[in-house]
Amino acid sequence: MAKLTVKARKEVPAKEFGEPGKRAYPMPDRAHAANAKARATQMVEKGKLSKSEKKKIDAKANKILGDTAK
Repeated sequence: MAKLTVKARKEVPAKEFGEPGKRAYPMPDRAHAANAKARATQMVEKGKLSKSEKKKIDAKANKILGDTAK
């Protein structure tokens, strides 16, 4: 996965984030989408993210990844 620099992250449109309002979980490519799913799982386990928020992040990542798995 290519490193997403601060400058590049600022250029990513809000719609390409798992949580656009917070600009969290950027998904400009497949590698970042897979990483967003993994990080969201970790945050649910730590109690810092709700399961419904994770579900939204996973759904967006799955579209990018072409996954039909839930």
